[in-house]
Amino acid sequence: MVIGGLDGGVVASTVASQQEGSRLKSRARRYTPTVVDHRPVLNLQQTTKLIQQLYGVTINEISTLPSYIDQNFLIVDKEDNKYVLKIMNSKESENATRLEVQTLTMSFLHQHGIPSQTAIPTTTGQLMSMEEIDCGHGAQTYCVRLMTYLPGKNIAECPVTLQDLYDVGKLAAVIDTTLQKLVSPNLDVLQQNDAIWSLSNIPLIEGYLSVMDGDPLQEVVKAVIKQFKSHVMPKTVSFREGIIHGDLNDWNIVVTPVGNGRHVVSGVLDFSLLVINCYVFELAITIAYMMLENPSPLDVGGAILAGWESIMVLSGDEKDSLFLLVLGRLCQSLVYGRYTAAKYPDNKEYIQITAQKGPQLLTKLWELGKKYVESKWFTDAGTFSDE
Repeated sequence: MVIGGLDGGVVASTVASQQEGSRLKSRARRYTPTVVDHRPVLNLQQTTKLIQQLYGVTINEISTLPSYIDQNFLIVDKEDNKYVLKIMNSKESENATRLEVQTLTMSFLHQHGIPSQTAIPTTTGQLMSMEEIDCGHGAQTYCVRLMTYLPGKNIAECPVTLQDLYDVGKLAAVIDTTLQKLVSPNLDVLQQNDAIWSLSNIPLIEGYLSVMDGDPLQEVVKAVIKQFKSHVMPKTVSFREGIIHGDLNDWNIVVTPVGNGRHVVSGVLDFSLLVINCYVFELAITIAYMMLENPSPLDVGGAILAGWESIMVLSGDEKDSLFLLVLGRLCQSLVYGRYTAAKYPDNKEYIQITAQKGPQLLTKLWELGKKYVESKWFTDAGTFSDE
């Protein structure tokens, strides 16, 4: 369960609509408990006028889907080209520098062969425009971006192979090593040491544990936190760190089939949790979420781990912490998801999209234990090759 970030735009076709709906779910699953509603609510007439003014695009078709806190439209121009218009909520639009770094990062990765969305310049050459708009509750400033559209389906919706997951693990490491070359005077905005979703801040879950009262799984969460404090926190000082995507979940990776049951990644979405943090956190987050929709979740870790280590080999401390980091992310998702669902009951379906499988997976991994699961992951990793 992941809550918040930039969700995808809106598309007209059935397959594309499902893709964008999945991106919506990804955002809703990942939104932080402290968020305030600052949603833009432009109508189609306002949006059409805005696009024509900013981009000079002649619209042939425009469609929309509800969004958790942003507003998103699919734009089809007269040449049948598709674009995604993203209008950010006014709260996140306040941090223009952070949005600029996210936009820069997407473009930088695209230039280096990573299939990420990129922003289309306005008629005056801007990649993002801060627009003051009155949506009926007073004028507020919203960040507006027209983005490229990425075809494909979310990996959560596809019966991927283990070799596909190997490729995902490799891609995660490629993204992070590529971002080592990113240059900007504003990278300090990616330092977020107090973020509740950071895997270095697992103990912050304790402040929300009341939402688990009466659930036996609360004891598992408490035990994970306790072991994290004693076994992982002392090691974090030795973890390598840099800029990471921070949310490579199964709804933020788009794939297309290439035959024989295999897929290729055709899109990496949602850079709203871009952060400077430990590289092993990226690996743990990816493993945790890729397990959720997989029919054989225990087989996932080894495949992703093998792909990751084909680019970036883990240190001893990182290897020894991986199991608890994966469990830590599952605990964050479970607890913060329940908290947010209680706070925003009208969005409960989106927020708790992984609620059915997350607790079951957490319970199973805890019962099997660190020694067994780690042994399987690292033994399985040795069976993969870089095809």
